[in-house]
Amino acid sequence: MTYAVDFTNVSTVGLESSPVAEALAGLRANEARYFKNKYDHVFTVEPASKAKKTVDWVSTILKQERDIVIASPPLEATEFEVEGIRMAYVFYQSGLSINVMYTLADAGKRAVGFKLSDGMEVPEELSAFKFARQKSKLAGTIRGSYFVIKNEH
Repeated sequence: MTYAVDFTNVSTVGLESSPVAEALAGLRANEARYFKNKYDHVFTVEPASKAKKTVDWVSTILKQERDIVIASPPLEATEFEVEGIRMAYVFYQSGLSINVMYTLADAGKRAVGFKLSDGMEVPEELSAFKFARQKSKLAGTIRGSYFVIKNEH
């Protein structure tokens, strides 16, 4: 079932199995608010089992670019295009959110972003990254990091 993320009334729908479900829901709502305000895009997610193509694309980029395999199971995912940028998000049971920003034009910006929900530890597979802190009314403290994608995907 596809779910349009509400950033006014934050809900843990689809994220209940996460030990940091409230914080992860806030993180998801924070992303929804960003895309609504910047692009007038309604941020919708679906169960990872229904978004296998998106989850596989993100996993392939992580594996090929940095030899990273995420240990936590994916709960939800989404993929969409805004202003010539292919965006993909995967939300994991651990509280991790991974997004891929992939500009479709040649030589455009392409990167993978990691965001950690409030209350979760840095996953072992991401221990090489430095995480910056950001405050969010919806998500508390978000810790984020990223890397630039070097290859075509």
